[in-house]
Amino acid sequence: MSTALRFGVWALVYGTWGAKQHPLEPVDASWARNRDQIVEAERLGFDATLVAQHEVNPSGDHYDQLEAWTASAALAAVTQNIEIITAIKPALYHPVVLAKQALQIEEISGGRFGINVVNAWFRPEIARAGLPFLEHDERYAYGREWLTVVDSLVRGERTTFHGKYFHVEDYQLKPAGRYRPRPAIYVGGESEPARALAADHADVWFVNGQPEEDVRRLVTDVARRPRSGTPARFGLAAFVIARDTARAAADELAYAFELAGRDTAETHSVLSNADPQAEMFKTFARHPHVGTNGGTAAGLVGSYDTVAERIVRFGSLGIELFMLQFQPFESEMRRFAEHVLPRVRRLEQRAA
Repeated sequence: MSTALRFGVWALVYGTWGAKQHPLEPVDASWARNRDQIVEAERLGFDATLVAQHEVNPSGDHYDQLEAWTASAALAAVTQNIEIITAIKPALYHPVVLAKQALQIEEISGGRFGINVVNAWFRPEIARAGLPFLEHDERYAYGREWLTVVDSLVRGERTTFHGKYFHVEDYQLKPAGRYRPRPAIYVGGESEPARALAADHADVWFVNGQPEEDVRRLVTDVARRPRSGTPARFGLAAFVIARDTARAAADELAYAFELAGRDTAETHSVLSNADPQAEMFKTFARHPHVGTNGGTAAGLVGSYDTVAERIVRFGSLGIELFMLQFQPFESEMRRFAEHVLPRVRRLEQRAA
């Protein structure tokens, strides 16, 4: 590890990242809760937050869902140091409009903003809006054109682009480049088109939570691909259950699976409306887990020492940023900051 590992938290835009029926965490996707969560995360020393984007909650449209981009602008205004990374589905926003919004949040945050490009898997929020839900590989072809335009515009470049999906003529956005050349670009997705897009455009490629050997294989594949500029960096999603002892953590994991098993309607809503070609659902089928985006499949479950050691091992594979989920979120976020984060820093110092 050449640089210190970074840690982020998923903003509670769904109201929870775990079971809907947890007795200590009511589902609450309010702006007030998200604001307090991220302000506290910054105070605790977390480096980033990921603000996921859905227009409707995948667990059911009777659940609240915080809007990602307006919330991110507000978070930029009430924080000082934490990086704000906001997901975007290209099908929902024209690249000119999105690039302008990204530059505005970059301005509000003083250069702390990142765009996380995800090419959509939840069919209803696209199709029911009357927008085309393209087939998997075509979504990535669309997304590649979209990101090419956005990348140029957020650099402040005068942009002309003519492709299959977009035609932009002599367009330039200002202000741009006040703090750095452009906002950071993150890319999610593990299919071949997603990996190719990440190799060509991403500063950081997000990997879903899964065992170390699977992560090693994915990181090695993208790292070896030709690209211009600096090497790609890598992030990992994970749901953390850390306790004083391995036994206590295992008991908590069993309880988490029991609670998650009660969310049958919510699980059906997600799986029945997901694109079956989305690579992440194939991965999830191989690795039972709690949480989203692989969650506990990353193995960050155990004693404080064990979780810290596993994080450092992931760091040795090339993971630079850990984007974390917890339940109950706020109290477990504090536990991680108090007990796991100092252990990671000590291990890093020994390895330096």
